[in-house]
Amino acid sequence: MATDTVVSAVVVPAPAQARGRRGRRVLPTRRRTVTAYLFLAPFLVLFLTFVVAPAVFGLWISVTDWSPFRDIQHFIGLQNYIDLFTPGSATSADFWHSMAATGIFTVASVPFLVVIPLLVAVLLNNRIHAATAFRTIFFAPYVLGVAVVGLIWGYILDTQSGILNHVLSVVGLPGDIPWLVDVPWVWVSLVGVTVWWTMGLNTVIFLAGLKGINGDLYEAAALDGAGAVRSFSSVTLPGLRPVMLFITTTTVLASANMFGQSYLLTAGGPGNATRTAIMYIADQGLSQNNMAPASAMSYILFAFLAIISIINFRVQRERAEKLDA
Repeated sequence: MATDTVVSAVVVPAPAQARGRRGRRVLPTRRRTVTAYLFLAPFLVLFLTFVVAPAVFGLWISVTDWSPFRDIQHFIGLQNYIDLFTPGSATSADFWHSMAATGIFTVASVPFLVVIPLLVAVLLNNRIHAATAFRTIFFAPYVLGVAVVGLIWGYILDTQSGILNHVLSVVGLPGDIPWLVDVPWVWVSLVGVTVWWTMGLNTVIFLAGLKGINGDLYEAAALDGAGAVRSFSSVTLPGLRPVMLFITTTTVLASANMFGQSYLLTAGGPGNATRTAIMYIADQGLSQNNMAPASAMSYILFAFLAIISIINFRVQRERAEKLDA
C-alpha cells in the first residue's frame, strides 16, 4: 500500500504538469503573435493610407471625368484609356512620346547599373587595401537627394560655364559639348549622372551576395584548372542568380520611374526629348488639372512595368533551369 501510494503520488501529477507546460507554451506563442502584429500595425496603417487607398482612388478617377473644379463626377468607363490609344486625341501623341523617352532611358541605363556595380563589387570583394574606404566612396553619392545631385551636375555640365567643358578645352578636346541641350548628349548626361548617383546601392547588394557564396566552390574550381574568368562565369554568376534577379527588376522599375534628373537637368528638353512618362503624368495631373487622364496614364505605365517584371522573372528562371540541367 505504501508503495502504491508513492507511485500514484509520482505518476498522477505528471499529466497535469504536462498540460500546464503545454498551456504555458501556447500562451507565449499567442503573445508573440499579438506582439508581432502590434509591431506591424504602424506600417500596415501607413501602407493602407498612402499606398492602397490612393491606388484605389486613382483607379476610380481613371474611369470618371473627375476634376478638382467640378462638384459632380460622371462615370465614363474606359474612355480615358481609349483616348490614349486613339491617334489624334488630346493626350495620345504626347503620352506615347514620353513613354518612348522612358524606354530609351531604361534601356540605356539598366545595363550600366547592373554590370558596373557587379564588376566593382567583385573587385571590392577581394582582399585589397582600404576596401572599406572604397565601399564608402562608391556608396556615398546614393545618400544625396536628387535636388543636390541636379544642382551639382548642372554646374558641371553647363555648356557655357560648366566645369567639364572647361577641363576638356584645357586638355585640347572640344569644350563646347551641349551636354544638357542637345541629343544625344542629354541622354549621355542623364545616364551618366544616374549611374554615378545610384550604382552604390547595387554595389553593396552585390557585395552581400558575394559574401554568401561558399568559398569552397572557388577552391574546387581552382583545382580543376579554372582561371579567374571561368570561376566568375561558373561560380560567381550562378551564385548571384537571386541577387541578379532582384537588382535587375528593381533597377528597371527605378529607371522607368525617373523624374528628378530630367526635371532638374534638362527640364524635359530639348523639344520634350527627355520628358519621361512620370514627368508628363505629373504635368497633366498637377499643372493641367487633367487628373482623370493622368490616372489612366499611370495605370498603363504600371501595366507595362508589371509585364516587364514578369518577363524578367520568367527569363531568369529559364536560365536557372538550363544551368541546373
